[in-house]
Amino acid sequence: MSAEDHMRRAIALSLEMMRSGKGGPFGAVVVRDDTIVAEGFNKVTSTNDPTAHAEVVAIRLACEALGTYDLTGCEIYTSCEPCPMCLSAIYWARLGRIFYANDRQDAAAVGFRDDYLYHEIPLPLDQRAIPILPLLRDEGKAAFDEWDLKPDKVLY
Repeated sequence: MSAEDHMRRAIALSLEMMRSGKGGPFGAVVVRDDTIVAEGFNKVTSTNDPTAHAEVVAIRLACEALGTYDLTGCEIYTSCEPCPMCLSAIYWARLGRIFYANDRQDAAAVGFRDDYLYHEIPLPLDQRAIPILPLLRDEGKAAFDEWDLKPDKVLY
């Protein structure tokens, strides 16, 4: 299959699942060696899970299918430029490339807040719309200190 075929599948998922009432107009496929490993679609409203974006769903299913948290060697095709949460998940999963159809401005034009989030992230913490405040850092650091000394930790 071609890159265009994979993208067409992501777009088809976005349309099919949106029309079925299962979520917003977003679809994604994870591909390895030109084969679709997993498909995801937006399930935010049907599962009451604000993290159930198409890319995150596809990543979770790909990791399950491949038995790993490391998707090195895979790429993702998504019907829209990933929001900051999905982009972070893509980086954490180590996907090699991202292909997208609609961009964040297209998403904003139909009511999605992706572009707003991209503008929030670079702001200093005290200027963000949602207050973000440190609390009990010394107590919290105890877990990191113990992790740092843990001889059998698995770095990810």
